[in-house]
Amino acid sequence: MNILLAMIPAFLWGTTYAVTQYTLHDWPPLLLGALRALPAGIILFMLKPTLPARENWPVLCSIGFINIAVFFSLIFVMALTLPSAISGVGMVAVPVFAMIYHWLINKVKPKKIQAISGAILILLAWLLFDPSSISLNPIGLVAMLGAISCIIVGSTIVKGLGGKIHWWEVLTWQLIIGGLMLAIASMVQMVMTPEPYQVVIEQFSQKNLVGLVWIIVLNTAVGYGLYVWLLQKMSVVDFTFGSIANPIAGILSGMILVGENFTWFQYCLMFGMILMSLMPQLVALVRRKQP
Repeated sequence: MNILLAMIPAFLWGTTYAVTQYTLHDWPPLLLGALRALPAGIILFMLKPTLPARENWPVLCSIGFINIAVFFSLIFVMALTLPSAISGVGMVAVPVFAMIYHWLINKVKPKKIQAISGAILILLAWLLFDPSSISLNPIGLVAMLGAISCIIVGSTIVKGLGGKIHWWEVLTWQLIIGGLMLAIASMVQMVMTPEPYQVVIEQFSQKNLVGLVWIIVLNTAVGYGLYVWLLQKMSVVDFTFGSIANPIAGILSGMILVGENFTWFQYCLMFGMILMSLMPQLVALVRRKQP
């Protein structure tokens, strides 16, 4: 049951790429990031108002900048430049990059199964992203690496808080602060290059509205709220297995909404990457159950 609950926010997040391509194509990523973060943060604030202590503002600003302002911008760059399935599957490499990061920065040597799974995942990704077999936008790939880096650095900062700030306060204010940063950046961009924003205003449709409601309410307010609430009640292992819904949602929503199709070999590579991202947790679970 826990794993099924963990799949809900993961699945919602996995639909981000295809929903953006289908309903909000060609919208500026900064505008999309601001519209995703700020309204969702305000909704959560209205549900449970909180005001951070003065000494907590610096770390909340750092989290808001990394986890929301930069991360959301990069996610929407990915959504507008890469296939939905590739974006969703590519993000399963986060544990490998996190392993390398903690190995180099914190001198935490990875376990043997982590190293093996990471090496196989990198090999599968190399085959999947091979330019001779699939054409991918290099801007989108750079954005993917940047988004993965944001997850690793941002989660490290949040983990370092050690419960000093209530989880609802962190959730609400990182969305509000990051959303305000994106709103300011978006207004600056609108002044410098007004054409994309004029197109958005002049051609706004019911389809755009449905996409915005999905991304603001379900994808962000419900998704992030449920995620942080469940984080207090579930183990990391449950969340790890629940995260399998993210790339699967990316693959399915890409097929249904924007008609993405890949070869059987490419789909096998995708599911191989998903399996390798789960392998360390699977092995650890089996060992715990052994007498």
